[in-house]
Amino acid sequence: MRKILTTILLAGAVTSTPLLNAQQAEAPNPEAPWWAYGFQWAPKAGEEARECGVPTPISCFNPRPIPQLEDVPRILPGAPKPFSRKQASEWWGPADWYPNDHPAMPDIVSKGAEHKGVRACSLCHSALGKGRSENSSVAALPAAYFLQQLELFKTGQRKSADPRKLNTKEMIAMAKALSPEEAKAAAEYYASVAWTPRGKVVETANVPKFRSAGGLYLPLEGEATEPIGMRIIEMPNRPDDLEYLRDPKADWTIYAPVGSIEKGKALATTGGGKTMACGVCHGPNLKGLASVPPIAGRSPTYMTRQMYDMQQGARVSPLMKAVVAKLTNEDFVAIGAYLASLE
Repeated sequence: MRKILTTILLAGAVTSTPLLNAQQAEAPNPEAPWWAYGFQWAPKAGEEARECGVPTPISCFNPRPIPQLEDVPRILPGAPKPFSRKQASEWWGPADWYPNDHPAMPDIVSKGAEHKGVRACSLCHSALGKGRSENSSVAALPAAYFLQQLELFKTGQRKSADPRKLNTKEMIAMAKALSPEEAKAAAEYYASVAWTPRGKVVETANVPKFRSAGGLYLPLEGEATEPIGMRIIEMPNRPDDLEYLRDPKADWTIYAPVGSIEKGKALATTGGGKTMACGVCHGPNLKGLASVPPIAGRSPTYMTRQMYDMQQGARVSPLMKAVVAKLTNEDFVAIGAYLASLE
């Protein structure tokens, strides 16, 4: 079981298109965790993100948004210099807010490869590898695992159980466009970046009302709330800094249903009669083991997407498919909340 390399973490944005037949598309599982993909409803028949890669990976996105962003210098807490929203969102060299907190970045991470349409890795995953809830945290991933996941994207073995997940399609196209040297440089860089805690899990019956910005959940103004239901809702505590300045040290509040952490602990540590203990493969402290990735403290939204993708066969992982085969949406929520609560 120590060779379970296709587990729950990634090296890029995080999902793409599954193989759905017409009946499945028309009557999707109402218990599926669509909230983890940035949606509050199941996909309808034919509802699917457009493809990427013709002629370049970024062709699946709208025209470059930089001209619409303001160029007024702003500052983040503890940052040595200011950047504007325009600079923070630059595709081919986004703002490096904390240059003293990470090793020197290779060009593919800091600038991307504009001639191939591959945006800078640090644009979405940040120079610190923290990522956001709609993509993935790649800091401290084993380099071998990182490269393996790029290969799975490239060969069509890593997709998404939600056909609407656009950034996974871009990740697939970028994996195909990267040279072996670029992939190796990115993998080794992020493997060298230390992981730091993401945020605090708060168990609650209600969450602030929110909007979705490409899968990123941002609170609305005011004090209105809504029932959390069987979901996990991650929200940044400084939403403007995260959305517009792409704050790599964003502090999150992770809302989960009451009782989730204890339920998740039972499943993660004993298997609860329906799965196996996570520590068997991910190590006793869940911080990874050899080429098996760390899962402690990572985004529960991302973790849930990966477990569901594996369960549905959208992400190929023979060993993990058996591990998650019997898990329900409630189980995904519980495991995600428990893992997020760990340092």
